Amino acid sequence: MTTKRNPEDTRKKILNAAFNEMHRYGYQGMRIDQVLKNIDLKKGALYYHFASKQALAYAVLEEYIQVNIHRLWVEPLQNVVDPLDTIYEVFAERNHSWSDEFFTLGCPLNNLAQEMSPIHEGFRERIEKIFLTWQTALAEALKKGQAQGIIDKELNTNVCALFILASMEGALGMAKNQQRKAIYFSCCQELRRYLETLRVQ
Repeated sequence: MTTKRNPEDTRKKILNAAFNEMHRYGYQGMRIDQVLKNIDLKKGALYYHFASKQALAYAVLEEYIQVNIHRLWVEPLQNVVDPLDTIYEVFAERNHSWSDEFFTLGCPLNNLAQEMSPIHEGFRERIEKIFLTWQTALAEALKKGQAQGIIDKELNTNVCALFILASMEGALGMAKNQQRKAIYFSCCQELRRYLETLRVQ
C-alpha cells in the first residue's frame, strides 16, 4: 500500500533540508539533488512547491530564517521591563541554546548577506528587510528604556540598535572564522559592559 504524503509536511521538509544545505554550503553551493537525496524525494515533489532553486531559497529566507529571527530575537524584546538586561539575555541565551556546529557554520542570514548582497538585488532586498525589522525591534526596546528613565535620553536609539546588531553579527562571524563558540560568549560579555554604559546612573 502506498503511503500518501501530506503536501504541507513535504513542503516543510524541503524547506528544512534546503536551510541546512544553504547554511553549510551557501546558496551558490546548495545542490538541489543533494537536498532531495537528504530527504528521499524526487524532483517532481520539489518543483510542485517551488518553481526554481531561487524560489526555494527565497522561501527559506522568508518562511524559515525570518520566522526564526522573529521568534528568537524580536519577540523577546516586546513588553520588556529593563531593555538593557533583556537585550543581553537574548544574546547570551544563544550561547546555551545553539549547538557548537551552529556557531562554526555562522549566522544563516549574515552568511547569505555576505554571499549574495553584492551580486543579486533580490536577495539583498529581502535580507535588508529582515535586518531592518530586527534593528527596529532593538531601537524600540531602547526607546522604552528611555521613556522609563533607564536609558540616557540623548542616545540615538536607531544608531545604537544598528551598532548592537552589527556587534552580534561580527561576533558570530569571528566565531565562524576561528571555529570557536567561545568567541561569541566573550563578545557577549563585552556587549554587557557596553549596555551598562547606556544606563542612567
